[in-house]
Amino acid sequence: MVALNTFLAEGATDLEMGLRPKNSDPIMGPDIIIEPPSPSPSPSPRAPAALVVSYSGKSLGASNSGKALVVSNSGKALVVSNSGKGLVVSNSGKGLGVSNSGKRMDPSGRKKYVKQVTGKHNDTELHLAAQRGDVAAVRQILEEINEQMLKTLSGAEFDAEVAEIRAAVVNEVNELGETALFTAAERGHIDVVRELLPYTTKEGITMKNRSGFDPLHIAASRGHQAIVQLLLDHDPELCKTVGPSNATPLISAATRGHASIVEELLSKDSSMLEISKSNGKNALHFAARQGHVEVVRVLLEKDPQLARRTDKKGQTPLHMAVKGVSCSVVRLLLRADAASVMLPDRFGNTALHVATRKKRGEIVNELLMLRDTNVNALTRDHKTALDIAEGLPFSEETADIKELLTRFGAVRANELNQPRDELRKTVTEIKNDVHNQLEQARRTNRNMNGIAKELRKLHREGINNATNSVTVVAVLFVTVAFAALFTVPGGDDDDGKAVMVSTTSFKVFFLANAVGLFTSLAVVVVQITVVRGEIKSERRVVEVINKLMWLASICTTIAFIASSYIVVGRRNRWAAIVVTVTGGVIMAGVLGTMTFYVVKSRRCRRVRKKEKSSRGANSSLHHHNSDNSESEVNPIYAL
Repeated sequence: MVALNTFLAEGATDLEMGLRPKNSDPIMGPDIIIEPPSPSPSPSPRAPAALVVSYSGKSLGASNSGKALVVSNSGKALVVSNSGKGLVVSNSGKGLGVSNSGKRMDPSGRKKYVKQVTGKHNDTELHLAAQRGDVAAVRQILEEINEQMLKTLSGAEFDAEVAEIRAAVVNEVNELGETALFTAAERGHIDVVRELLPYTTKEGITMKNRSGFDPLHIAASRGHQAIVQLLLDHDPELCKTVGPSNATPLISAATRGHASIVEELLSKDSSMLEISKSNGKNALHFAARQGHVEVVRVLLEKDPQLARRTDKKGQTPLHMAVKGVSCSVVRLLLRADAASVMLPDRFGNTALHVATRKKRGEIVNELLMLRDTNVNALTRDHKTALDIAEGLPFSEETADIKELLTRFGAVRANELNQPRDELRKTVTEIKNDVHNQLEQARRTNRNMNGIAKELRKLHREGINNATNSVTVVAVLFVTVAFAALFTVPGGDDDDGKAVMVSTTSFKVFFLANAVGLFTSLAVVVVQITVVRGEIKSERRVVEVINKLMWLASICTTIAFIASSYIVVGRRNRWAAIVVTVTGGVIMAGVLGTMTFYVVKSRRCRRVRKKEKSSRGANSSLHHHNSDNSESEVNPIYAL
């Protein structure tokens, strides 16, 4: 490598002095050729010559770019960009590139498109163009790749190389871990985002900067709705990415008050409402704390139960809202769930305690107007709202809050009638317990519905498997019965007529074989024609098919017994009798057993229906789902 660098330096010096280098060198080998650039009719004033060294002995043309050095093992010329700050290096292991800035070199042969870095964060030219919103510059940078690679590759190899180089350029990050797409999304340059998005990889579009945000997060946080919509149309799964402290794009948009972006995100995936940050706060907590009325309205319209969600400190969105200054947000939350005014946090503070401590006089008045507000509720350290107000520094706001509390019957903790307060506390706890039980019942009901769906799915799969098996057996019966007509027992005479056609055994065989053939064909026709949709209809189809298959089995048995009399009945009649007795006993035993269990199953089903009809309304409602699922998965017997 030292010898190579020395040789290249000497070659560059020779070119600057106007000398022609030698055609061979003891170090580099006899096929190394160093050529100066051909004269250009209109040279660029900022375009000194480029030095090209080739191992192939082929002459490589120089470009009008800035200072650059290209070393190629393949004889394929790689040309730097017109900006003089970039260099294309082949990823195929056939080339090695050195940029003019000397900041990057790829000895492993992996393809890179290296731009000279500028700016305080080592931004590439693509980053700087994205910051300015310069779409023309972005397109020029991407088009330069085509121009350079056209001189070296063609066809499928060209397409693959260009695609990989573009991906490397577009997904390059600066010192802050930000791609050009991130920069454009942050600044709100939608045209640049639209230009870069087709060349951004899955890893690039979800790549987070050092602050933990990806392009969708930063666009949602900055309020760029068009960019958010464009990113979600490109990949709807982006809305499920999380940032610092498990923050979703929905939380980022709600915190900044971007209601339109909140609606856009919820239209893609409403389940994001249930995702909270690591501290337990969801999007409604943050929107309520910041006083964003429209965002709070959108979230509550989507799920009113959000007003009851608590964070790890036990704080509801109402606790967060009273810390702010928006009385409208407080009204919206109380309208969604007025009982939340009674809910304490982990330290026993209700919304009234928090509003008093924050000196929110208007919000305190709004809370006191509710009937559910307990003006003398105690915190964990046994303080009422009046105790908290008296502990605040004196001010006009504090005086107004004391007057409001006193007007609505607030007293100090030591003046309370403790039994009455304990009763209210007990009632509050009972209400909370009832609410929790209702929530648990709803979750259980959802789980039961899910189990019932899975059972129905398994049942349907079982029916499909059974019908497929029946179809195969029916086709087998048809094949056997059809073949028996051409190989009749006893053989044929010269005219093709059955020898035993006049015997009773042959007549029985022929009729039984024909009935079995047509019955099996009917089963096949039903199986390939009927489209099943409901479980009850599928069960009826299976019952009919099973009856037909029983008939086909009986007819096949009779045909076989009759044929045994034809084949062996003349001299060994005892053998035919043994076959008859054996077949009759087996078929009669099987059919009799199946009939017994079918009748028993139907009797049990009628008994259960009578018991269910005699139950009360509440009991029938409680067992509705379980009865349905049980009736749907009962074994199917056909008579």
